[in-house]
Amino acid sequence: MKHAAARAWCLVHWLTTRLDESLQDARRQPDRGDISITTVIIWVAAVTGALLIAGTIAVVITKYNGKLSGL
Repeated sequence: MKHAAARAWCLVHWLTTRLDESLQDARRQPDRGDISITTVIIWVAAVTGALLIAGTIAVVITKYNGKLSGL
């Protein structure tokens, strides 16, 4: 049990150290070229559109599966 506690403490220490380093870096360099909100909106719209198209195709194939099998 002591070994698990020691490993957990090391993990927590590493995470807090890494978070602190990241925050200090963000303070030194406020504009790090992060993804803009516009890019996120475009990606979400593209993925949503692709899923809607794939879902529509799946529904049409399921609906007309018996009729298409004779072609």
